[in-house]
Amino acid sequence: MSRKAAVVALTALAPISWGSTYFVTTEFLPADRPLFTGLMRALPAGLLLLALTRKLPTGAWWGKSAALGALNIGAFFPLLFLAAYRLPGGVAAVVGSVGPLFVVGLAALLLGERPTTRTLLTAVAAAFGVSLVVLRAGAAFDLTGVGAGLLSSLSMSAGVVLTKRWGRPEGVGSLALTGWQLTAGGLVILPVALLVEGAPPALTGTHLAGYAYLALGNTAISYFLWFRGIERLSASSVTLLGPLSPITAAVIGWAALGQALGPVQVLGMLIAFGATLFGQLAPAKPEAPAKPEAPAKVEAPVAPQAPVAPQVPAAPTATPVPFGSAEKNHQELSMDLEVSAVRR
Repeated sequence: MSRKAAVVALTALAPISWGSTYFVTTEFLPADRPLFTGLMRALPAGLLLLALTRKLPTGAWWGKSAALGALNIGAFFPLLFLAAYRLPGGVAAVVGSVGPLFVVGLAALLLGERPTTRTLLTAVAAAFGVSLVVLRAGAAFDLTGVGAGLLSSLSMSAGVVLTKRWGRPEGVGSLALTGWQLTAGGLVILPVALLVEGAPPALTGTHLAGYAYLALGNTAISYFLWFRGIERLSASSVTLLGPLSPITAAVIGWAALGQALGPVQVLGMLIAFGATLFGQLAPAKPEAPAKPEAPAKVEAPVAPQAPVAPQVPAAPTATPVPFGSAEKNHQELSMDLEVSAVRR
């Protein structure tokens, strides 16, 4: 396996893990608490990573971490859960699948990554495949839920592009940068959750198990792999891994909830998965045409020359120099030596 393939495979684990979010939210968490759920997913994971890395931002990275945390976590999580609560899982997944198109546009503006026809067609094909997988006849479209889903995709897309643009400070690993963003995002959600939803609900053991999974595997580890992938891959390549999330959600729904998968859903999976793989293949670069070789020069044979008798140099003729110009003669000799040395 090549180095890039290994990076892609590890980064792909993040959206695969996120595909379980809908199942965990509906089966293990208290209902109608999107802000509290986003808070419990982000802040404990961020604080845990801060404790492990023991690094805090310095200088301009306080502001950058706050901005990235707000985009990737603080705004994205509440909007994502609001869309999940207000829309059927399939509709929410389709709305979220437009994220690659947002990333392509923002990457062109902020990173100078020129969108190619290949990338655009791949993103459209992935969204079309996702729609075949998750949409059902008679699916309800709630305007608030659709708006929340679009804004969540836009927020996450902006976070991906800015994470790629800013990189990370020297001497700071991806784990510490992930902890900064999760903590900042959780602190953004905290006051909003208290104002809008009030005090935390009474939690059962099932609720705590669900939140523990979301905070550790679904967030701390997954976002570390995600940000690590952003650093090593192009923004478009990373975001085209996103369709793996709704595909995973559909498979979990079939295996754990008994949801049927018909031929149309299977076809959609193949299209979305094929687009995901196609998006990771670098386009072949045209090879430069080989330059024609110059014909070899044929040297004419050199006729032997008669030996030349060595010449004996004539003895130098001494020129009388007046005593008064000795210093002048010495300076001219020195200047001649210096100029000769410079020319060499």
